[in-house]
Amino acid sequence: MARFLMITATSGTNFELAEKFTENAVSKGHETDVIDLAEMDLPMFTVARSKSDDAPDISELIEKMTEADAWVIVAPEYNGSMPPTLNNAIAWMSTAMNWQDFRALCTGKPVGLATHSGGGGAHVIMAMRQQFSFIGADVMGRACLSGRDREANPETIDAMIDNLVR
Repeated sequence: MARFLMITATSGTNFELAEKFTENAVSKGHETDVIDLAEMDLPMFTVARSKSDDAPDISELIEKMTEADAWVIVAPEYNGSMPPTLNNAIAWMSTAMNWQDFRALCTGKPVGLATHSGGGGAHVIMAMRQQFSFIGADVMGRACLSGRDREANPETIDAMIDNLVR
C-alpha cells in the first residue's frame, strides 16, 4: 500500500476536503498524514531571512514529503492563484535544501490537486499545476474542485487516490 501526504494550504473547508481524501485512502488500506500549512505559521520568505539564524525549521515538512509516495495538495483560490501559505512553504523548502535535494524530492512525485473555493477553483488548479510541474512533480490530469455550491465529487476523490498509486 502507499503512503499519502495531504497538504492543505488553509484550515477550514480545505482542511475538511483533505480529510475526505484521507478517509478514502485509509479505507483502501493506505497510510496518510495531513499537514496544515496555516498551522505551521511560517514567516514570510525573504532571501535575507533564509540566510539568517531566524530561518524556520521545516525539516519535519521535508521529511514527511520525502517519505510520502504521493502528495495531494488542497488549496483555495486567492485572487486567481495559489494562497500565500502554499507559495511561501515552497519558497522555504527550495532554500532549506540544496537545489539537487529539492529537485530530487519533487521529481517524479505523483501529485493530485484539489480545492474548495468560492470562485470555482479553476484558476488555483491551473496555478498549482504550473508550479508543481515546474518543480518536477508528476501532476495528474484529474483534479477535485468544490465550493459553496458544489460538493467534492466522491467518485473523483476515489479515482484520484487509485490513480496516484499506480
